Amino acid sequence: MKLLLTGASGGIGKAIAEKFLKEGFEVVGIDILPPSIRKEGYSHIQADVRGMLPPVKDVSVVITAAGIQFPESDVIDVNLKGAINAVETYAFQPAIRSVLNIASASARNGAEFPLYSASKAGVVGYTKNAALRLASFGATCNSLSPGGVLTSSNDPVLKDEALRGAVFREALLGKWAEPIEIAEWAYFLTVINKSMTGEDILVDNGEMIRSNFIWPDQK
Repeated sequence: MKLLLTGASGGIGKAIAEKFLKEGFEVVGIDILPPSIRKEGYSHIQADVRGMLPPVKDVSVVITAAGIQFPESDVIDVNLKGAINAVETYAFQPAIRSVLNIASASARNGAEFPLYSASKAGVVGYTKNAALRLASFGATCNSLSPGGVLTSSNDPVLKDEALRGAVFREALLGKWAEPIEIAEWAYFLTVINKSMTGEDILVDNGEMIRSNFIWPDQK
């Protein structure tokens, strides 16, 4: 089985790559950054998801995890158009079994930066459209919307003691997810799951009940 994964060099994407390698998958990672994984079964394409992507044969699972918060001028192109580009390039072929797009809790509550929230809401909507078309291949297609995750992209909050405490208090379970937890969900939704498609799965430690966005003052 072969996984095609965007955003493979860090954060959630890297955790997903390592989970699938552990489970015996061949993993082809795409990232604008150089590879951060050097293991048997992993190959890396250094490319921008917004551009022309090279052919990769016999892809059985596609996961789009490439995403940015800044600069805002690039957010829609990377987060939404980049996901669409990868799915349209690699998913619509006979070997496909499942597709997963990494969205965000902000797709539901809008409690983040405007263009970021819009980009992730677009990912959820596109996922439903792709699910309709991928059904003819017998493939599932879902999106996964994490709340707070302990990645370096969230360092502006996580490295500030007061803000870190505030965001953890927003979660009913008093914590954020580790990247490996999101990777486990990704594996379940694309490999274990055979019957759910066109859905968005929220994994947010109960943040949605409060929906307050906390970030350093930008003024």
